[in-house]
Amino acid sequence: MTAAAGARPSSPPAGASPKARRRARRTTQPMTALLMALRVFRFWLTDYRRTWRGSIYSSALSPVLYLGAMGLGLGKLVDAHGTARLGGVSYLAFLAPGLLAATAMQTATGESTYPVLASVKWMKTYQAAAATPLRPADMFHGHLMFTAMRLVMNCSIFLVVMAAFGAARSAWVLVTIPAGALTGLAFATPIEAYAVTRNKDQSFAMLFRFAVIPLFLFSGTFFPVTQLPAWLRPVAYATPLWHGVALCRSLSLGTASLGSSLVHVGYLAALVIIGVAVGNRTYRRRLYV
Repeated sequence: MTAAAGARPSSPPAGASPKARRRARRTTQPMTALLMALRVFRFWLTDYRRTWRGSIYSSALSPVLYLGAMGLGLGKLVDAHGTARLGGVSYLAFLAPGLLAATAMQTATGESTYPVLASVKWMKTYQAAAATPLRPADMFHGHLMFTAMRLVMNCSIFLVVMAAFGAARSAWVLVTIPAGALTGLAFATPIEAYAVTRNKDQSFAMLFRFAVIPLFLFSGTFFPVTQLPAWLRPVAYATPLWHGVALCRSLSLGTASLGSSLVHVGYLAALVIIGVAVGNRTYRRRLYV
């Protein structure tokens, strides 16, 4: 990872202290900061060239298996007992947009854990980049750009599979792509802010086991949250995945209202902003030592 020529922050005088050099980096102009982040994004794209084929296959196969087994297979049993609790739609139409949002969560978690730890601990990529004019924030933002690209890619593939299964009910379903990407970023930013502080990967297993999987199962993806016990529903409503599922589902079914959509988008955007602010701090603490 190297900074672009002509995109370097102003250099401190020769012999300046490390603190002065860090302060000079932090005063980078917004356009220069964007160019720096794009350099990091280009690095991740170059790295992805070696693995994109395998990721495309898994990204396409996963929705086919889920929608085939759960949407069509289990869906026949659910539909046979009535769909009133699903809003009068088939189980396939109910399930598909929820799975799209859940897939975004899983993609974001995967991209924000082990690749970050590898860059800061095992391969030392970030330490090498820190010796260039790149700032820790540039590395963070550049990787978020790459994560956002992966989210848009996976959500688009999922949407194509949804349409092939006949699960799309409204033209507004196209908006589930940015909605799914926003849902994923609401997870990616705080998780990456945490991942860069780790020295071992044991905590990632705990994250998947006690956060990602319970959210996947109990945030409205497979059944309405109203079917949960009354005391547990507020917990589900407070999770970012429920907001993402509810937003994507309302768009897919054509039932979205401006008010509820703004609430969901505002909640998810707030998490992204908080995650970016915390990540800027944790990246700086980890790499400026």
